[in-house]
Amino acid sequence: METFGGSFDDVRAFCAVVEFGTVSAAARLLGETKGSVSRRVSRLERRLGVGLLARTPRAVSPTEEGTAFFERARESLRLIDDAMEAAQAARAEPQGHLRVTAPVDFGMDVLPPLLVRFRALHPAITVELLLDDARLDLAANRIDLALRATPGDLPDMGYRASQVLAFSIDLYAAPAYLDGGAEVGAPADLARHTLISSRSMAGAVALQLSDRKGRTESVRMPAPVCCPNFAAALRLALAGGGVAPIPSPVAAPAVAAGLLRRVLPEWRVADARLFAISLGGRSAPARVRVFREFLREELAGVAAPA
Repeated sequence: METFGGSFDDVRAFCAVVEFGTVSAAARLLGETKGSVSRRVSRLERRLGVGLLARTPRAVSPTEEGTAFFERARESLRLIDDAMEAAQAARAEPQGHLRVTAPVDFGMDVLPPLLVRFRALHPAITVELLLDDARLDLAANRIDLALRATPGDLPDMGYRASQVLAFSIDLYAAPAYLDGGAEVGAPADLARHTLISSRSMAGAVALQLSDRKGRTESVRMPAPVCCPNFAAALRLALAGGGVAPIPSPVAAPAVAAGLLRRVLPEWRVADARLFAISLGGRSAPARVRVFREFLREELAGVAAPA
């Protein structure tokens, strides 16, 4: 690090000599030899083009230029030390501001109760939640952690990714809708029901289903309503709009409350995984590491594929 025309360690060595009065005392403080400290100060003087110390056989003292430099450099060193201590504390102690991005559905229907519990455990951490189905770049948007769901492996992004949840995308509908319509006992029965599609298409949709025995079924369903994401599909299903493919953790609260019912429990639309992505991996600040581990523990076994 270059500071004031010299290296950080050279500036620190000069300030130690002025503060403690001798090269020997400065060397003991810095854990270096007298010769090493003297060379640092001489190198700094050459880079600045000015004498900083007046040397005699028995003592050293700052010159007028050295005194002025010492006053400013000492304050700068204090600020740098404070910044380093703060950075080390952030690495060790969970504190500070946490910026998290997540898909809209997970952010609206899964994360809120988790964030409340997390903040109760770590009140020194403030959280900013960015809900966006677009894959925001972490560095460009100053994001600490991104949650991303995918049916396969993540592409290589240059960031650290760890899986926090395995889940399935299943079919759900409101009890009132199911009780008032045709029975759904097999995939073929879906053709008589309305599909709430979360894809940008309307009309009829060929829905692909699979089960754990390796069987697959393709059912063409009328899809008069489509919406941009699973969060909207969930709300349309709750309103009785039809059968909707929804990620199981997104649907779980409504199912537990009796507001949604699983359709064809032995069949699913897809398996998927939720990843936590961060810039630093294991070297990430403590606030990022504890949040990542909190999510993994809270979501362990939740909505995992059967």
